Amino acid sequence: MSSILDSISDVKKLDSQNMLGSLERLADQIEQIDAEANEIKLPSSYKKATNVVFFGMGGSALGAHCISSIFRNNLKLPLEIVNGYEAPGTVGKNTLVIAVSYSGGTEETLSALEKARERGAKLVVITSGGELEKYAKKNKIPALIFRTDNNPCGSPRMGLGYTFFGPLLILGKLGIINVSRSDVLSAAATARKYQKLFGQQNNESANFAKSAAGKLLAGSVWFFGAEHLSGNAHIAANQLNENSKRFGGYFLIPELNHHLLEGLSFPKEGLGSFFLIKSDLYSIRVQKRFSVTKEILQKNNLNFVSYRCSEKTALNQAVEFLVLSSYLGFYLAMLEGIDPTAIPNVNFLKAALKNS
Repeated sequence: MSSILDSISDVKKLDSQNMLGSLERLADQIEQIDAEANEIKLPSSYKKATNVVFFGMGGSALGAHCISSIFRNNLKLPLEIVNGYEAPGTVGKNTLVIAVSYSGGTEETLSALEKARERGAKLVVITSGGELEKYAKKNKIPALIFRTDNNPCGSPRMGLGYTFFGPLLILGKLGIINVSRSDVLSAAATARKYQKLFGQQNNESANFAKSAAGKLLAGSVWFFGAEHLSGNAHIAANQLNENSKRFGGYFLIPELNHHLLEGLSFPKEGLGSFFLIKSDLYSIRVQKRFSVTKEILQKNNLNFVSYRCSEKTALNQAVEFLVLSSYLGFYLAMLEGIDPTAIPNVNFLKAALKNS
């Protein structure tokens, strides 16, 4: 059934906008944004910020979720992620606001940014262009304007090398997160390593991403993550929804253990499948919770797959699973016989809003 995954000619017939090319260039995206971020000049006053707020929607906000979870224990300032039109009450003159919009035209982000500017917040913009670039130039806001050469399909969700590592490098420059250039280059090397393992050219017999796609083909898919990989669970669900057009989402341990387990009994049919994101870097109690959660899934005869990240640092594990989950969503689209890049329902909504 899944022989299409090993056939590059069959894949190209479905992948009309070359999402595969974007998947293969994650490491190039990281290295590119590393060089581009080195050029941005930030006012010294930005180092005196007392809190950090991210503005972003959809694929443009995914990097912030990863940063928040990976560095949750050593962030030097409170960090908040806003997915909407409003700037929260916590935004003021001592707030560092990072507005991320891949396209530069995200109306929610532009709206929230204007409100933050009115309050005198310390602003940074990350975008490929569009209205956000124009807004930054008009209002003399420091901006990281990246090229999109290494994301041929053009989808923001496949440009995470830019929108994950761009903000990370900004926070590193300001001393808000302890991350070095060698950490970033190590992450790029990690992306290349797992691209070879999970990429299309590695046959299904030796490719976990391909075999997992075959096992998860029926029904919805729910990702279980924790701690430093919480953001990855969010990303995996987003890419599943958009790339394979599949219903699903994510839950986080330990919170899910306090309610979701009792929801595994009904309905008797159609609960879908589960993906357990494991790591030896999780705290001991969380690792135990994953083991018991797995037992409960087995007792309820539910379909699931597990993957244990093997890299030695939280950042590299996040990149490892990012590569895996990105290919997983792509392969599920191939198995369904659909183009992964097209998002007709999202485009319909945007057109309806534009005309209203």
